[in-house]
Amino acid sequence: MQQGIHSKRCWIDGRLQEATIFFNDGIITSIGIGANHTLENTTDVGNNILMPGIIDAHVHINEPGRTDWEGFDTATKAAAAGGITSIVDMPLNASPVTTTLDAFNLKLESTNGKMHVHAGFYGGLIPGNENDIEALLDAGVLGIKAFLTHSGIDEFPNVGVEELNAIMPLLARRQVPLLVHCELSDDIHGDELSLYPANYKSYLSSRPKEWENKAVQMMIDLCRIHQCPTHIVHVSSADCIPIIKAAKAEGLPLTAETCPQYIYFNAEEIPDSNTLFKCAPPIREKENNDLLKQALKHKVLDFITTDHSPAPPSIKEIESGNLLKAWGGIAGLQFLLPASWTALKNVLTLTEFIPLITEKPAEFLKLNDRKGFLKEGFDADFVVWSDEESFHVKEENIFHKHKASPYVGRQLTGVIYSTYVNGKLVYDGQQIINKNQGQWLLKK
Repeated sequence: MQQGIHSKRCWIDGRLQEATIFFNDGIITSIGIGANHTLENTTDVGNNILMPGIIDAHVHINEPGRTDWEGFDTATKAAAAGGITSIVDMPLNASPVTTTLDAFNLKLESTNGKMHVHAGFYGGLIPGNENDIEALLDAGVLGIKAFLTHSGIDEFPNVGVEELNAIMPLLARRQVPLLVHCELSDDIHGDELSLYPANYKSYLSSRPKEWENKAVQMMIDLCRIHQCPTHIVHVSSADCIPIIKAAKAEGLPLTAETCPQYIYFNAEEIPDSNTLFKCAPPIREKENNDLLKQALKHKVLDFITTDHSPAPPSIKEIESGNLLKAWGGIAGLQFLLPASWTALKNVLTLTEFIPLITEKPAEFLKLNDRKGFLKEGFDADFVVWSDEESFHVKEENIFHKHKASPYVGRQLTGVIYSTYVNGKLVYDGQQIINKNQGQWLLKK
């Protein structure tokens, strides 16, 4: 049965305009511009924004093997509650890590009955698995992830130039992105954190900007040699902005993202002994983070992801407040839109903001022939939200497996009302309505 959603502010052709989106069998069938387009089975959302479902291209779901951290069921419910209709899972926090075809097939099996939004997957590059990468590409992974420093997971060790040189020609030929955690660690920093493990400034100094800056420059140099699509994940150092901008001006196939935690929080405001804020690279100072916002405005940074990396309270060291021992990762999947919009609403217009969480990640993932836009023939993945209303983040409204998050207690602007996946209402009224509407997003 054909349905319609009418809004005075639909995101169509790069602007907000009044329209009705008609859809059937999970596909947008037509778009009626203006007020006079209705069906008996049409929902009117008034002045709330109707736009394509949000795409989070960087999520750690941890299944199989570490579902006590998170899992597809809770992660995809949280995504739907945040207006996210597509997520892409990172390869390292599952057990086994997704570095072989067998491990990838186990991951696919683990999603059964647990996908309330769409899910894509990345494979992983570690020392010694170079011969496994092509099979992962053939199986449909959307990219290959590598670390240049310890990942936090012993089964997912970092790689060096040798491994990168070995695999980048293959990825260039297949036109599949290499996603890189850019920190080149050394033995010079970190002593202060050992002495003062609860001090946030000590943690910040233990992972300095120069680690990130050197790593990004190294990847730009390798990108130039191999012409391999290269993506810098979670940019936190504003010092990287000029070199990323120059690389793009040179025409290199380079993209970069940042995350809500790097633009919403500031190091000056983070209390000691609060491990909920620990992530890698770390959240830096306001002056730095304001430059990240400008880099989003000027399209040096391409889009926003959460890098959702949850963990049980025990390994998050919440009680001890020990930043040295605590797992590094922010639980924030459900808050991609409101945290980002709250941070950026005085810097970016809606016209500048909306593509950062819809069409830009769709283009990066090469899903922009069916997702990221409201167009006839595209998938009926939608979110309805208010850019003016605010809400208080409460633990009881969080769908993550573990409710501990630095966003708890915050007042965020951007209320999600409804999320549609394949034309089915999955989230509405703070409840999951129709489960298991998600599909695998596999590269053709």
